[in-house]
Amino acid sequence: MAARRRRLTVVAAVATAALAAGLTTGCDAVDKALDCVQTADTIADNVTDLQQAVENAANDPSQADESLDSIERSLRKIGDKTDNTDVNKAVDDLDKAVGNVRTAIRNGDETPDVSPVTDAAGELTKVCTS
Repeated sequence: MAARRRRLTVVAAVATAALAAGLTTGCDAVDKALDCVQTADTIADNVTDLQQAVENAANDPSQADESLDSIERSLRKIGDKTDNTDVNKAVDDLDKAVGNVRTAIRNGDETPDVSPVTDAAGELTKVCTS
């Protein structure tokens, strides 16, 4: 339910940003903004998967690794498509948080703190929709 509400909020913000950007800039800016938001939405889903994977790590430790891989792939997509300083900083912060969780898991932490990943993903979504 919270994920659906978050998605609706993101969609509304995208529509507003796209309309505003379309009125003041060309289509390329709108396309980039939509790509950023769509990828940020995918990352939000990946973060939810990561949280569930960490909760179920005893049953299947590989799920967390798969979620981290998925987040990193999405981050590369955003990083390759933007030259926006704020977006790039948010991508770097999220990438660092993902790396820290991955390191914690490799060092044997069965319940790593994923809140920095959640916070960084939230910041990326905020930057993409502003």
